[in-house]
Amino acid sequence: MRLLLVHNSVPPGAPPDEADVLVQAAAVQAVLEHRGHTVERYACGLDLRGLEEAVDSASPDLVFNLVESLGGHGRLIHLVPDVLEAVGVPYAGCPADAIHLTSHKALAKRLMQDAGLPTPPWVTGGPFAGNAERHGRWIIKSVWEDASLGLDDDALVDGDPDEVSALIDTRAGTPGAPWFAEAFVEGREFNLAILDGPQGPRVLPPAEMLFQDYPEGKPRIVGYAAKWDEDSFEFSHTVRTFDFAAAEGPLLTELSRLALACWVLFGMRGWARVDFRVDAGGRPWILEANANPCLAPDAGYAAALDRAGIPFHEAVEGIVASAR
Repeated sequence: MRLLLVHNSVPPGAPPDEADVLVQAAAVQAVLEHRGHTVERYACGLDLRGLEEAVDSASPDLVFNLVESLGGHGRLIHLVPDVLEAVGVPYAGCPADAIHLTSHKALAKRLMQDAGLPTPPWVTGGPFAGNAERHGRWIIKSVWEDASLGLDDDALVDGDPDEVSALIDTRAGTPGAPWFAEAFVEGREFNLAILDGPQGPRVLPPAEMLFQDYPEGKPRIVGYAAKWDEDSFEFSHTVRTFDFAAAEGPLLTELSRLALACWVLFGMRGWARVDFRVDAGGRPWILEANANPCLAPDAGYAAALDRAGIPFHEAVEGIVASAR
């Protein structure tokens, strides 16, 4: 089979969260070629005509879409699958609509709330002003950007919705804007990976992120440093585990149910991940659904595959088989 592997172009000296897509592309390409496929790669930028010409030139049987941003803007990633759908080329990965709806985190939360899925209250400007009515602790997040951009100790603030909304306004125009604020759920953090297959989507073993030896008062969040700064305290003290006591069974079952509900709600395909916080009362809250989580061999998705006993190459082949 002829495949075109498309990823976002990465400028020289890009930070690790941007350069990571090259690691993913190399890993996926190696698997596909080892399985006998012919693979070409295309680094996509803002020139969508160039993307169309690359597809026309390669004449692939399908495209494997790894694009995480365009021109450094996460809000544009749906344009690549939009183009592929417009020219009628099948591709592996979530549809354009699923990517757009989940990338706009405030819109995704509105849709989850309307579907009866638990997601923390939030505040933002514009047409999706949120549903929060109380004073409390909030975490400021980028509406569009992933990779925990802007998530650090300063992301947590206290106040009522009006105060927080005014604070968000002061951040207009800063890298990562627009912003919104989500009610911070004190408690545990989980993420669940989902893999497509011939029998439908499979929820992989739940992972919990442990905040080991965090000092009193330090926010227990998976921020930018925990993901990307290998020299930081957060990176070395934020640890993933798949091991749970038998008594945790009902909670893990509910997390799996909610993850699958997000898959269905957003019309996902190929592979995805859903992130949760669980409060002190044991109630899970959906933070976000990620339609194109990292496929690097050292990332959380690959760890979940390993825990499930699914070789990475089988997962990649399964994602290819789900393309349409």
